[in-house]
Amino acid sequence: MLELRQVSKSYATPQGPLRVLDGVDLSLAAGESLALMGESGSGKSTLLHLAAGLDLPDAGSIHVDGRPLADMHEGQRAALRRARLGLVFQQFHLVPSLSVADNMTLQARLAGRHDRTWCDTLLARLGLASMARRYPEQLSGGQQQRLAIGRALAVRPALLLADEPTGNLDESTADEVLALLLELVHDSGCALLMVTHSPRVAAPLNRCLTLAHGRLQGATSGTP
Repeated sequence: MLELRQVSKSYATPQGPLRVLDGVDLSLAAGESLALMGESGSGKSTLLHLAAGLDLPDAGSIHVDGRPLADMHEGQRAALRRARLGLVFQQFHLVPSLSVADNMTLQARLAGRHDRTWCDTLLARLGLASMARRYPEQLSGGQQQRLAIGRALAVRPALLLADEPTGNLDESTADEVLALLLELVHDSGCALLMVTHSPRVAAPLNRCLTLAHGRLQGATSGTP
């Protein structure tokens, strides 16, 4: 579902080019969950943005759902994100003028993949059905995060990319949101790549890789 081969990425700094990723290889199969760990500034978010086609590598290749991102123009990559990818970030990026229900279905409608039954199921599973007519400002932080997860899954993505999806939540709420996320990912059959700094958050996923000095340093097995 996701394949990176010898991916490198550098950014310009006053001191010269800073190489953030240095020949990274990574593969993620359908139905598999992978946690990507590393210190702040290690390149975790950069890797996630490259996997989403939000940026392009300096070298190497990235395939998503069997398609090389380098062969697509920006519009095609945007269409791929709408139809085949789900994105969840620390900042929820909810539309304040839309209701909970309309925020949930936004990406799916844009992609022409709206399934009312699935969206209603997500609202119920995420504990948001009774709040469907409310607006984001009327929700707690945990409820907003659950809504952001639901919006990403409403399109039935082949690949879900999550950047510290529980980073702004207290530990108890984070555990609850993570459990719901993994349950829904399992039920939908999509692949999950999640960036986190927390070993506790990474533990339930199938695999965990650590990014350091631009390279993946090792792997540990999580819950199958």
